[in-house]
Amino acid sequence: MKVELKNIGKKYEGRDEFTLRHIDLEIDDKDFCVILGPSGCGKSTLLRMIAGLNSITEGELLFNDRLMNKVSPKDRDVSMVFQSYALYPHMTCYDNMAFSLAMRKVSKKTIHDRVMEAAKVLQIEDYLYSKPSDISGGQRQRVALGRAMVRKPSVFLLDEPLSNLDAKLREHMRIELVRLHHQLETTTIYVTHDQTEAMTMATKIVLMNDGIIQQVGHPEEFYNKPENIFVAKFIGSPTMNIFYGRYKDGQFICDECAMKIIPTKEDQKRLKAFDGKEIAVGIRSERFITEKKEENSVEIRIEVVEMLGKEKVLYGKIEDKKDIIITVPGYYEYKMNEKHFITFDNQALHFFDRETEERI
Repeated sequence: MKVELKNIGKKYEGRDEFTLRHIDLEIDDKDFCVILGPSGCGKSTLLRMIAGLNSITEGELLFNDRLMNKVSPKDRDVSMVFQSYALYPHMTCYDNMAFSLAMRKVSKKTIHDRVMEAAKVLQIEDYLYSKPSDISGGQRQRVALGRAMVRKPSVFLLDEPLSNLDAKLREHMRIELVRLHHQLETTTIYVTHDQTEAMTMATKIVLMNDGIIQQVGHPEEFYNKPENIFVAKFIGSPTMNIFYGRYKDGQFICDECAMKIIPTKEDQKRLKAFDGKEIAVGIRSERFITEKKEENSVEIRIEVVEMLGKEKVLYGKIEDKKDIIITVPGYYEYKMNEKHFITFDNQALHFFDRETEERI
């Protein structure tokens, strides 16, 4: 099912300001769309508006071109999986999965067939007759997914379903959810604050901040072509390095240290309109050239070395003034308080208007 949001806004009674503003979004049939953003940005509110649990103050919500603003949740053909699982503790897993169908007076045979079909896909047949308190968090999450699946909805809505799981189980469940999406081919809208979940699972990411959409696109677009400084710093771990300064006569001069960066000829053409103006330059931590002293090299002092196995993350300062983060292979030897020369890979620079913070 195709889901469209046209100029959607949400304002709660008693508040002066809108929680969500000017939300324009198209989610195509069979998309796995992840709504991403920091806590309080409005992503769960948006999901609940799609589900019909929150009212829409302004704008239009369309399912396959049908206006849904006033349609009750039970008539929207959606299933929602909550962060807390919301399973009935006194019922078995089987009964939890069957409950919504039983309330709709579906025949017992159809209920049984659908529950067993979902249980097989989710590999939960062995504990269908256990109660939620007797199984693990990951198993409870699968039961919650199964309860949504048996209704065979046109849209799956998932509100931070993995946030209560430990790191290893979250990694496993990410893979399982992607597999499940490929099997079911159902439009899925998934809310999370975890960029790893978004980057690894989504066919489309919607990044929000302060009730406004910052960027929509494929995961690779977010990493390689962030549309503004917020997106650049939010996506990627560790965060992108941002340097503020002035562009003059074909080079960038940093405000916070005596560092100079010479962009490529192609970038210089794009920056021509910004000659003499203040801009920002971003570069990912893995795109520095280390141990190579050249004309445009700068010296850094390493303050912290973070060992992550296959890579090390170096936290340091340029000229003891400007913070910098660099990622290097794990077998490289670095120690705290050592000084090293680094060079900027000018093929990997991102340029932003300092005033608007938009990509140049």
